Amino acid sequence: MSVPIADKATVARDFGVASSSYDEAARLQRHMGNRLLELLTEADAGKRVVDLGCGTGQFASALAERLPGCSLTAVDLSEAMIRHARLIRGLAVQWVVADAESLPFADGSADVIFSNLMIQWCADPRPVLRECSRILRPGGYLVCSTLLDGTLAELAEAWQMVDPGVAHVNRFEAYDVVEQRLRDVFPDGRLECESICLPYASPLALLGELKSLGAQYKGAGRRQTLTAPGRVRRLGDAYPRQGGQVVATYKAGYLVCRKPLL
Repeated sequence: MSVPIADKATVARDFGVASSSYDEAARLQRHMGNRLLELLTEADAGKRVVDLGCGTGQFASALAERLPGCSLTAVDLSEAMIRHARLIRGLAVQWVVADAESLPFADGSADVIFSNLMIQWCADPRPVLRECSRILRPGGYLVCSTLLDGTLAELAEAWQMVDPGVAHVNRFEAYDVVEQRLRDVFPDGRLECESICLPYASPLALLGELKSLGAQYKGAGRRQTLTAPGRVRRLGDAYPRQGGQVVATYKAGYLVCRKPLL
């Protein structure tokens, strides 16, 4: 049985709190979302598009440009994120608060599903992938990004030196696990990988960026109080350097699927 990363209420709350700081901090999200857009070159334009886990709607304009004439529906679990997106995006978008495992859309009602950095918060991606398959028309496309095992390895290593036996970094599935679960739903789907290294001024800056994104550690045992200054200093000493720089590695996974034609 898959172990939940966090309950859905925690995920929705953390991202909702981060709605106003998200876009400025979203370096990784922009990079991976742009890669997903490149993978949409085969998709038909002028159709029904769903942005699943849309967050602040930062890719709404880009999707409209990539798929001219499309009708865009943007979905997120966080009501606060949807409320913020509706306020700041001046686009004709249908904004929907919904759980990706139970979408309020009819079978075969979407031509393209775009989902950037959402399914890594699911204990098992298959319920979401099955919903995507259900609402896609035959021949429709799904492009989806996630994070894989090895993400934030430097941070996890440093925390274990400072606070042994206590989890501080979210769990990410291994490549072969994600690939198998993808093919359980989309037998012809493929999983592409990329290693992304981002520089930070310090480990504290990395932690601040994760919090600004709402992507901080969400395990049930996470500390409910501010991390002690001494522990943070020790984290800075323990964090590995590369050529004198503080770098965080993200293992990116891109799922590319097409629903079979009837």
